Amino acid sequence: MDKLNDFQDDINKCSKCGLCQSVCPVYKITGNDCAVSRGKFIMLDGVLKGDLSINKNINKYLDLCLKCNKCKDFCPSSIDVCRIFACAKNEYLKNSFEGKIIKIFQSKLIFDNILNIGEKFSSLFRKKINKQGKIKILYFKGCVNRIYPKVENATKKVLENFDIELIETDFSCCGMPFLSSGNLERFEQVAKHNISLMNGNFDYIMTDCASCEYILGQYRKYFKDIKLPQIINIGNLLLKLLDEENKTIVLNQKTKVTFHKPCHLENIDFLQPLLTRCKNVEYIEMEGYDDCCGFAGEFAIKNFKISKEISKQKIKNALATNTDYIISMCPACNLGLLEGFIMNKKSLNNSPKILNIVEYLALGNIEKK
Repeated sequence: MDKLNDFQDDINKCSKCGLCQSVCPVYKITGNDCAVSRGKFIMLDGVLKGDLSINKNINKYLDLCLKCNKCKDFCPSSIDVCRIFACAKNEYLKNSFEGKIIKIFQSKLIFDNILNIGEKFSSLFRKKINKQGKIKILYFKGCVNRIYPKVENATKKVLENFDIELIETDFSCCGMPFLSSGNLERFEQVAKHNISLMNGNFDYIMTDCASCEYILGQYRKYFKDIKLPQIINIGNLLLKLLDEENKTIVLNQKTKVTFHKPCHLENIDFLQPLLTRCKNVEYIEMEGYDDCCGFAGEFAIKNFKISKEISKQKIKNALATNTDYIISMCPACNLGLLEGFIMNKKSLNNSPKILNIVEYLALGNIEKK
């Protein structure tokens, strides 16, 4: 796996221009230059030169990052910021007590068994779909679905209306929590396991989670010369299936929706074409629809005050659309949106419902045009 030393040239590419300040959600709240990539690169350059060591204080600033990739996307040098930070955090985990604790909780023995137990208890509430079809879809359901299969059930309810064969297998976590915390050894372990299950006669690997889709796509970066089927999210797949089978989704009553774009959802070209193929749906774009929700997993725990301010602004923008539903494609984002409601002191009973896009579409019926 990667080492921090491998990125000396990339760190030196940073011209300290400060453009990352204009897009960093954390910097907008704190004004702290250590929140943005250039500030962290100055520290990591000192580490590589031997002037500094990766201690608890530097790790605190590495944790001051939402992993939203906005600085990478805006960087004139296209520096892979999050990949570098993951390597730096890996160095910290190797030499700290905190790192030992994290590795224990993320170990196969504890982390995987929690998922296995959750999956076993939720099996009674899990929808079954078992039919042959023209298109073979390998379903990467993600960790949350294994414990709480609400989105999985909606996905299966919608897909059973099409000529597809949905295949399930014993995938591990995609690896996002491990990569985010810098546990590269554990990330490599689960990624290799998942890759070994992707070699088959499949047309697509499908996800209903933006973060899972993103990390599966990153496998090609971390593991050279691997061959994977095309990775597709549920939105793109449904758009394709509706067009091919000349079908439409009819919602039972007219509703207005707005969309929160998860940071890890790299392309939303499917969104408006998909919603226009549905009846009784009015889409209203919120201001800052692609701004981070502020949750980002462990970020919300370690930097709660910053997280709540970001999520608070997000929900203000969502509420301004006066819609019935806020839809997204990430379970962590849904928690961030929920956090925003709480921070705005809004009653959840009178607020727009927060749903994964496939949960929303499952409220309707699929019909021939």
